[in-house]
Amino acid sequence: MDKVITDIDDHGVAQVRLNNPDKHNAFDDEIIGELTEAFVAIVDNSNVRVMVLGSEGKSFSAGADLEWMKRMASYSYDENLRDASALALMLKTLNEIPQPTIARIQGPAFGGAVGLVSCCDMAVAASAASFSLSEVKIGLVPATISPYVIAAIGQRAARRYFVTAERFDAHRALQLGLVNEVVDAEQLDQEIDRLINTLLANGPEAVTGAKQLVFDVAGKPIDQQLIDATCETIAAIRVSEQGQEGLQAFLERRKPQWIKN
Repeated sequence: MDKVITDIDDHGVAQVRLNNPDKHNAFDDEIIGELTEAFVAIVDNSNVRVMVLGSEGKSFSAGADLEWMKRMASYSYDENLRDASALALMLKTLNEIPQPTIARIQGPAFGGAVGLVSCCDMAVAASAASFSLSEVKIGLVPATISPYVIAAIGQRAARRYFVTAERFDAHRALQLGLVNEVVDAEQLDQEIDRLINTLLANGPEAVTGAKQLVFDVAGKPIDQQLIDATCETIAAIRVSEQGQEGLQAFLERRKPQWIKN
């Protein structure tokens, strides 16, 4: 049985799902490798316009698999370094997918699973979902996921939840910025479909360009170099084929060609 499943529909919507429900979608080195392969395939597929990251069963993911943790307990420093590097590569690949990504959280998301959520552009949680950065409970730290989690919830919240390992609910996750929407379980897929349709109505190249713009601009000083770069970005997309189609469609009061009926 594949522990990671990928489906892509005719509209370019990719569904990547953890498929290990009997273990609450806990992940190990095998699943990390499969996730990395799935994310690389999304990056390389120009037909994919949106990716949804979800999971089968009641839990989003319990974090690290117990058997994997047992193996790690006997690893040398170098073996642990290789193991952590594989996880870091998977997270970096997810974070840098050019297409917009949506996390679908139907239940508990613990440990490294919070890193998966943090790497997605958007996250929608069912009201019953819960979260915990649980590493310190077993004498570890959330090191590999930390850049992404801190970017999502901020340093102040991270300084609390990294060291307390407190479990918090979906509404607290919303306050922290870890998730963008909280809905009842029966409305979860409806809300995700709404986001997907909103994204599909926008220019594909503009969407990926806008996502890259956030990475390029965030944290940079507003100096002449940054101003020049943003001017060059908008000038280039205005004269692009898609930019011209979008402008003409707007002026002619018609739908642009990228919108499929």
